[in-house]
Formats: sequence, structure tokens, C-alpha cells
Amino acid sequence: MSVERWALNGMKALLALEDGRFFEGESFGAVGTRVGEICFNTSMTGYQEVLTDPSYRGQIVAMTYPLIGNYGTNSLDQESASPHVRGFVIEELSEIASNWRSEMSLDEYLRKWDVPGVQNIDTRALTRHLRTRGAMKACLTTEEISREEAIRYAITGEGVIGMDYVREVSTPEVYQWDPNDELSKPWTIVNGREATRSQPPLPPIRFRVAAYDYGIKQNILRLLRQKGFGVTVVPASATAEEVLALNPDGIFLSNGPGDPSAVPYAHESVRDLMGKKPIFGICLGHQVLGFAFGGSTFKLKFGHRGANQPVKDLRTGKIAITSQNHGFAVDPASLPREVEITHLNLNDGTIEGMRHKNLPIFSVQYHPEAAPGPHDASYFFTQFAELIEKAK
Repeated sequence: MSVERWALNGMKALLALEDGRFFEGESFGAVGTRVGEICFNTSMTGYQEVLTDPSYRGQIVAMTYPLIGNYGTNSLDQESASPHVRGFVIEELSEIASNWRSEMSLDEYLRKWDVPGVQNIDTRALTRHLRTRGAMKACLTTEEISREEAIRYAITGEGVIGMDYVREVSTPEVYQWDPNDELSKPWTIVNGREATRSQPPLPPIRFRVAAYDYGIKQNILRLLRQKGFGVTVVPASATAEEVLALNPDGIFLSNGPGDPSAVPYAHESVRDLMGKKPIFGICLGHQVLGFAFGGSTFKLKFGHRGANQPVKDLRTGKIAITSQNHGFAVDPASLPREVEITHLNLNDGTIEGMRHKNLPIFSVQYHPEAAPGPHDASYFFTQFAELIEKAK
């Protein structure tokens, strides 16, 4: 970002919540008015992964870490082809993008993708308010409208409850992930200047899996391939018959946005796949699996979003620090006795993992692929391979 751009970017921005609370700040990125559910993310790094995570479709995201944009943006760290957030709220935008991998500043990146941002917001006060009052809708605007009008926009606009955003982010057609093994190799640094693919080459493909794209992150696909899976990605609307026709060794259910109760077509397909193939689900896939089991979900007060969520494995007693992004949770009272709860969130006691006692099916609520981190839970992809091997 040039000094001139920074000096001239004095446009005001307003963030108005549906309960009447408002915050005034300075605009950056694109201009305009956006409405969505306001949520906060506690990650210290990874703002580009947050922006491009399809699970944030329909939401305005506030980062609790005070300085954002210091390492810019680049084409390698995206989790999908473009950002999905409706707006971006931060306390302070770094004037300089100081990193050798940076291709453009955060301000330029948001202007490119038409995402409005606001800085000089007291994100600590905003976060405390949302933790106390709970998730709600908000309006972020750079236009000359009154606070009262912005609040009305927030009240009448779309939120997340009852919304099927999966259809907006899912692939429209079946495709093979990385058939030439060019995208999945881990990154490393050579001579401090260049990001390359590390050696040795990727392992041979041991199993073929069908991955439901409810809003799948790129790093999930990379890790599946790194663990020896060949991946065929299918639309969220694909029926069980269409998936079984591919003759996969296993089924993967991805993360995704919106209300898990608003995708009954996904519940039905997974229910029809149970007992036919090993299944592994994460995040929205975990919640869809809960419905397929006969259970239900409920809305969390303010959600779990960040890279520091503690989760306990009830079978081993081990604690993992996990990356999460979800606003709903599976209701434990709704699950049949054939389903075992395997993991719990240590902050609020909600379900973080479950498995079927008789069928080769398991899931976790959090993100074991964890781009940008931590990596405590990446072993689940190996467990998926072991489950398929055992089922064979």
C-alpha cells in the first residue's frame, strides 16, 4: 500500500448490530453496504485463510488479534478461489506488508474481491459484547446512512439460521483433485526466498475416496492426498446412488457454511451411505452425520472460531489444541445409543467428536487440516485410512 493511498483513505465506516450497538471506524478494502451474522475469530495468524474459508459464507468476521495485514496476501495461502466473508472487521490495519511471499496488501486484496473492511474498531469491546449477548446480525457500511438505518438493515437482513449457503459454495460438478500431483506436496523454504514443493514425492495412492464438497478447504484436499488418498470431489447435492457408482473405498464429508438443519438433501444422502462405505466427517460434515444418525443440532451462543480451542479425547484422556469454525453443535441428547461421543470441548462441554459403535463411521467438529495451524489433530486422516483398510 502506498503512503498516498493510506493518507487518502480517510472514509468513515459504520458497523451496526441488530441490538442497537454500533461502532465507528475507518474504511479499507471495498466500499458499500453488507449485512450478515457478525462473529469473531481468535486466531493470531491466518487472516487470508479465514477470508477464503467457504464456511464463513454469509458472515462478517472480526479478528480479535489487534494488528492484521502485516504479512500481506498471496495466491498460495487461499483455501478457495476467492473470499467468502461479507465484511472484515479489525482493530488496526498494518501500513506495510512485510513478507517476501506477499503479492499484495490486505487492503488491495479486499478491494480486488469487493469485500468491505473497517479498522479502528474496538474489537475487544465488540468481542465481549458478542460473548455476552450472543451471535447476531450486523450491517457494515461505508455509505452515508444514519445509524438507525444501518441498524434496520441489520435487523431485516439475512443471517445464518435457516440458511442453506452450501449450494452457493459447492462444486457444480464432479472432479478429480490434483490428478498430476502438482498441488498437494507440502511447502518448504529454499534459500529463504522461494516456496517450493518438498521431497520425497507424494506417496502412492492406496485408497480412492469420494469427498462431498459442502464448502471444502483446499488444505483438506492436500492432506488427503498426502495421506495416500486419491480424491474425487462431488457436489453437495450428489445422491448416495451417484456416489456409490464411483465405487470409492470411503466417503469424506467436508466443512461448510450455514445452518446444518437447512440441508436435508445432505442428511438423506449420508443416511443412505451408512453401512455401505467407511465415512469420515469434519465440521459441517460432522453435523450432517449427526442428522443422518437421527440427531439434531442447536445454535451456539457465539460459536467456536479460532486456532486455540482445547478438545479432550475421552478414550485416551489427551488434550489437543484445535482449529475451529462453527456456530452450531450436535445435541448429545438427540443421538441414538449406537453413537459414542469421543471428544468434548473443554471450554463449554459441547460434542467435538463421535463414532458409530457398529459401523465404520466417525467425525470431528473441528478442523484437523488446520491451515494455518495448529497440527495436533492431523492424525485423523491416518485413522481414516486405517478404518478403510480394516473395512476392506
